[in-house]
Amino acid sequence: MTELSGVISVVFIVYVVMMLGIGWVTSRKATSPSQFFLADRSLKAWVTAVSSTASSESAWAVLGTVGLVYKEGLSAIWFLPGCLLGYAINWLLLAERLRKHSHETHAITIPDYLESHFNDKTNILRLISVIIIFACMMAYVGAQFAAIGKTFDAIFGVPHHVSIPIGAAIIILYTMMGGFLAVAWTDFVQGLIMVFGLVLLAVIAVVSLGGVGGAIEHLSQARPQTLDWMGGRTVGAFFGFMVGLLGIGLGYPGQPHVLNRYMAAKDAQVIRHGIWIAMGWGLLVYSSAIVLGLCGHALFPGLSDPEHLFPKAAELLLPTVVSAVVLTGVLAAIMSTVSAQIIVAASAVAHDVCTKMINRDMTHKQIILISRMSVLFLGIGAMVIALVEVPVIFWFVLFAWSGLGASFGPVILFTLYSKQVTREGAIAGMLTGFITTLVWKMTGLSDSVIYELVPAFLLASLAVWGVSRATVEKTDEATGAV
Repeated sequence: MTELSGVISVVFIVYVVMMLGIGWVTSRKATSPSQFFLADRSLKAWVTAVSSTASSESAWAVLGTVGLVYKEGLSAIWFLPGCLLGYAINWLLLAERLRKHSHETHAITIPDYLESHFNDKTNILRLISVIIIFACMMAYVGAQFAAIGKTFDAIFGVPHHVSIPIGAAIIILYTMMGGFLAVAWTDFVQGLIMVFGLVLLAVIAVVSLGGVGGAIEHLSQARPQTLDWMGGRTVGAFFGFMVGLLGIGLGYPGQPHVLNRYMAAKDAQVIRHGIWIAMGWGLLVYSSAIVLGLCGHALFPGLSDPEHLFPKAAELLLPTVVSAVVLTGVLAAIMSTVSAQIIVAASAVAHDVCTKMINRDMTHKQIILISRMSVLFLGIGAMVIALVEVPVIFWFVLFAWSGLGASFGPVILFTLYSKQVTREGAIAGMLTGFITTLVWKMTGLSDSVIYELVPAFLLASLAVWGVSRATVEKTDEATGAV
């Protein structure tokens, strides 16, 4: 392990230099708000596709999914179609329309897009959007920084009060330098590391068990219930479990740090090609996670923490140098999401609040300075949250994905496909999605009934439709329209 830790240290230093190098190169282009927050809408297909998928997953794709399959067995397979469904909704129904509409209205952020779509002069839509984004993102980033601390501690033996500031400083620095373009390119590299590590470990795990047939035989002997499609549940319990995993996909249309990749795509051709790249990335990542999680019971039975399977497999199944690269993938997964979330949170402060609600007359130079300072202070704030280990923050992050997905997903989809959506309907939808997520989680219904995103998304959709229909009719009556 001492030898491995030394090699990992070298690999990690090379990785950090690469990330900071990307930040330095892209910093020369970050000279305007559009460039700093949206790369001047210049992203190509591979960067758009891989960076959007990598930023949406964090360490959950590398540690969480593998651990879930190890714990639940074959019954957990439903997260694969759930996540791919989310990718399909985003790329087939949302990406091109959002890219086109945001380009036509010069929208840089999701609050920009919503305010422009409804021609809202009151700033109410922007303010509600910013509050939801900021609340969810800060908790999300704080928890991701804490995950960096745990990962450093596990791999290098560095205590979290030292490793969290180190990890945070790296992310904050390259994000401050290059803005969105640096985040997109670093996420692209990190996404490739993630898929490489998972695919490699899955293949080696199957080979070490004697191929597919051997793996099934070993699993049948080691833990037969692993291959049970229902995981020993009753039909009703299994149905709720399955719908909950499939419902994960409903969160993707509402994640600002994913949606801004489509807004930054260069043209329609990027979206057409990006669909296949993103779906391929997702299929490789999640199918590999399932295979590794299943094989884990035959290779490493009785793990106390299922999320330790990935690093343990990397350490024991791979050559030292390759293992170091794969374990760096855990940090890459976390960092790709953190940087994407920080740039979105910074845009909420610097662009949506400072330049759109407080002072619209600032120069580009002033806006970029405020933007970089926002990245710095928000990053430091999230780092402090991670260091003090406030329990409520880690509880809150459990539904941050759901809160964003239910608040923005239905509203954005309705605005792209219906001309009957009103500002009041959009406000009702965002508030309904966020509040339902909060109440559902606080009352324990997520554990006893179904994952909170499913009811929150459905109720938010009903709120958008119902309130829009009522307010459109009132507008028609007031104007005498037929």
